[in-house]
Amino acid sequence: MERKNGSNGFLICVLLGVIIGTLTCLISQDVMLKRRPKVIATSKFDEVMYYINNMYVDTVKADDLEEEAIVAMMEELDPHSQYISLEEFNTVNDPLLGSFEGVGVQFRIVEDTIAIVNVIKGGPSEKVGILAGDRFVYVDDSLVAGIKIKNEGVMRLLKGPKGTKVKVKVFRRGVADLLEYTITRDVIPTYSIDVAYMLDDEIGFIKLSKFSATTYKEFVNAAKKLKKEGMTKLVFDLRGNAGGYLHEAVDIADEFLPKGSLVVFTEGRIKPRFTYFARKHGQLENMPVVVLIDGGSASASEIVAGALQDNDCGTIVGRRSFGKGLVQEQIMLSDGSAIRVTVARYYTPTGRCIQKPFTGDREDYLFESYDRYENGELFSADSVHFADSLKYYTPKGKVVYGGGGIMPDVYVPLVDDSTQYYFNKIVNLGFLYQYAFDYCDSHRQELNKYKTVADFDRSFHVTDAMFNALVKLAEAKGVKGNDQEKRVARKETDILLKAYIARDLFGEEGFYPIYRSMDDELQKALEVLKSE
Repeated sequence: MERKNGSNGFLICVLLGVIIGTLTCLISQDVMLKRRPKVIATSKFDEVMYYINNMYVDTVKADDLEEEAIVAMMEELDPHSQYISLEEFNTVNDPLLGSFEGVGVQFRIVEDTIAIVNVIKGGPSEKVGILAGDRFVYVDDSLVAGIKIKNEGVMRLLKGPKGTKVKVKVFRRGVADLLEYTITRDVIPTYSIDVAYMLDDEIGFIKLSKFSATTYKEFVNAAKKLKKEGMTKLVFDLRGNAGGYLHEAVDIADEFLPKGSLVVFTEGRIKPRFTYFARKHGQLENMPVVVLIDGGSASASEIVAGALQDNDCGTIVGRRSFGKGLVQEQIMLSDGSAIRVTVARYYTPTGRCIQKPFTGDREDYLFESYDRYENGELFSADSVHFADSLKYYTPKGKVVYGGGGIMPDVYVPLVDDSTQYYFNKIVNLGFLYQYAFDYCDSHRQELNKYKTVADFDRSFHVTDAMFNALVKLAEAKGVKGNDQEKRVARKETDILLKAYIARDLFGEEGFYPIYRSMDDELQKALEVLKSE
């Protein structure tokens, strides 16, 4: 009995110890909870950030955590909703503003040096004597050559408020010492139209690269100029144009469509349907037009192409456009950063949704263009299949299809020619472009004798020595071809290398008139217009 009572007493002591320990732990937790200040937060995210800032064992960079969380949130939505940091804001938005403040040069980084490709006419750099081919070695006493500087770093150094000054030291071929200049920054216009010129006595050509704040004004002026030169038909090139401002696209479509025509409408979960109509009689109404599109034509480009196609206006030529039909609204945040949130979808006048399918897999979405190559779509229109449920009809009864992007009326496939493999490789890997730049750089003095594109086109010829130098450049990079492949490449190089050199000398106005004979989509456009 005594042993039993002793055991019971020991057991009771153990239980009391456990109970007291547990109560102590609970009381301790209760005290901690009572002492924790109440957080006034509008969301769970704010709560979490508060506790990380005030309780995490190590010091954290709260701003960096917030930015990473915001980026992750935006990526969960769709591929076109995005966060724009304060540092990226100007870089992302400047191309759409129609101007920026800087020194007025186009550059590329060659062998770790800032090489000036072109000096903007009338800009600050031209005024002080900067020339194409110059290399910036110092900017404001900071060495910028040989330090592996990136494009973003160059932009940060050269851009700045109007009226501020930047000092540069420049290397120029044939000059022993570095040249010193002080450049006063100014407003530098950026243009949407790459080129506008007459293809022949009656057909005009306008190449548009983006839809910025000045695009409509530029387009109207270009169209007026070409009409004065005799334009009665137009090739409107939107290939590679990734879009921009909606209202600029609507205004340009208005130039082709009768007053009252539906251009596009938008609709979202919160945003009610909003329709855009042609509001005036445009200067290009009833003018035969071909619109060129491809897989790089997106958003505002698809609005214009879809509006003309659905209103039975003109002919769409090329390959299926990208399929970006989501409307973003840019919202400024308190620290100067911004988010672009998708708020609606674009629909063409017949009711087609421009947006291609998005299942939630960003990688699948971004590589869809590669899938078009793999499944043969880029080489044959027959590889593109649409469900009957995606069939729509224009007012004149033409069948058009939804499901993402704009399918052209006249499909122009890529040339699938194995004999061009070597030529395509030296082009796609940038060797031909690199050689053109190097050639211009080392022959600039003799090339400057050509005062016009026509003079250059008439008198300049690509020599065998130039082609052989290009082949050596490719071989040094590990790309070799057999004799047959080189013969094919030699013929193709005559035109494209000459066009690249002309671009270095005269800008896009030099490139397109020379390149046109190689441009299959443009040749098809001319065929369509000449048959009308």
